[in-house]
Amino acid sequence: MSTHPWIANYPEGIPAEISENREENLLELFTNAFKRFGSREAFECMGKVYTYHDIDRYSDFFAAYLQNKLGLQQGDRIAIQMPNCLQYPIALIGALKAGCVVVNTNPLYTHREMEHQFTDADVKAVVIVANFAHSLEVALQKIHIDHIIVTELGDLLGGVKGSLVNFVVKHIKKMVPKYSINDITKFKTVLKEGARMKYTKPSVKSDDTAFLQYTGGTTGVSKGATLSHANVVAHTHIINSWFKPLLKEGQTETMITAIPLYHIFALNVNGTFMMHIGAKNVLITNPRDMPGFIKELKKHPFTLFTGVNTLFNGLLNQPNFNEVDWSNLKGSIGGGMAVQDAVARKWEEMTNSPLVEGYGLSETSPVASCNPLDGSHKMGTIGLPVPSTRLAIFDDAGNQLLQGEVGEICINGPQVMSGYWNKDNSSVFFEGGWFRTGDIGIMDENGFFKIVDRKKDMINVSGFNVFPNEVENVIADCEKVLEVAVIGVPDSKSTECVKAFVVKKDPSLTEEELRAFCEEELTGYKKPKHIEFIDELPKTNVGKILRRKLKEMEEAR
Repeated sequence: MSTHPWIANYPEGIPAEISENREENLLELFTNAFKRFGSREAFECMGKVYTYHDIDRYSDFFAAYLQNKLGLQQGDRIAIQMPNCLQYPIALIGALKAGCVVVNTNPLYTHREMEHQFTDADVKAVVIVANFAHSLEVALQKIHIDHIIVTELGDLLGGVKGSLVNFVVKHIKKMVPKYSINDITKFKTVLKEGARMKYTKPSVKSDDTAFLQYTGGTTGVSKGATLSHANVVAHTHIINSWFKPLLKEGQTETMITAIPLYHIFALNVNGTFMMHIGAKNVLITNPRDMPGFIKELKKHPFTLFTGVNTLFNGLLNQPNFNEVDWSNLKGSIGGGMAVQDAVARKWEEMTNSPLVEGYGLSETSPVASCNPLDGSHKMGTIGLPVPSTRLAIFDDAGNQLLQGEVGEICINGPQVMSGYWNKDNSSVFFEGGWFRTGDIGIMDENGFFKIVDRKKDMINVSGFNVFPNEVENVIADCEKVLEVAVIGVPDSKSTECVKAFVVKKDPSLTEEELRAFCEEELTGYKKPKHIEFIDELPKTNVGKILRRKLKEMEEAR
């Protein structure tokens, strides 16, 4: 049998390789989109629509301000820390136009997480929504950032509506905790002053870094995947080739974007790719508000939908799901975590369109494989390698295995990162540039891949990676804790959740007290859902804690 799944038969109309004739960098890719689709709608949020021309113009203003007023140089890192809102694509594209490197940051990060990421990336500027500025204020006690731009959610909605949204968010819903940061600049000021400044297009090479996309990789604390302009441009053309039989370039394709744009999936599938084909993105700022989400869906004749399993499942369980017009939906793609077969079947039954699973990582820009949307998809698999991309199974020695054999999934393709930012990458790749994913999988006789296990102890909570070391380090800071070990345990709503095994140092320590401690230090999905006090943790002879034994103990219950 062939060991090379990338030569498997693709659905009709999908090429095995992408063309070598593509843009030099993302600036060219976006410029082409602005020229071709200028008057078309690009982004909509809370009822406000911006065209491609609007995004082009405002991102020029943003770039000009960074260059002239802030003095940012080509290659400087700028963090963007916002939920889905109209400010995001403007700041993102504007930063790239200025030649900066974008560091996408989860707005829910605690001050501890901000400190690590901003220090590691040597961030020069931050664009943050006011709702989360209080955490940045705490982080600034330990780190220094030259420039801070703050926006409120309603800033770009215009007129009375924008003011009303900002008032409600701040004073009625109490969603903006008080903060005090010196020398901040308002986002609206950036655009206003930038409009009077000259934008100078930088000379950007294909191998220049576009994004530092922070992830835990396969082990350890969060680190930045270095994604070049060439990586993301290639990824865009790969996805374009994959969906070419389904989507109509320059026509009315509308994507529902509920995954936040700081996540690699939304960033380069919903964002970059959709702009490349002239589609429209409907930005959902708070998808957790399911009734509000359904209400928004009822307004749009959308054709595409991306999400994670928990999102699809949550929608399916809304009582007014059938009130949404699903007749225009061509297909839905689940990523970030496994799509459960039961959810996929019910989704297809209720919407009369397929929900298929894809696979990728921050390190691969992200898509490496996907199930076809032509009806030939295989539930329970992560699909076929996408064009110009090779997936294979390797053993620990770096030997490629045959079909049907279990080993580590490795990826080779033009969308694969060069390495982690300022890290030793000697163990990240096998010879020949094969990126080691850390996921254990198998390839079937038709070239479809399936993940069967995780090589490391990473915990997958609703598509977000949680790293035991990070959670353990936080809990260990509690003065009443002697020892702690963290594992992932199955959870019906989020695939996995965090469980902490704690040895008390002070017998008075309670579960409530420890939860309150975690509340201050950890983002929601990283907080332990289960806490168990234990007399002693299992260890090796040299004193290393054995998480494997804890998992075995948990499974035996």
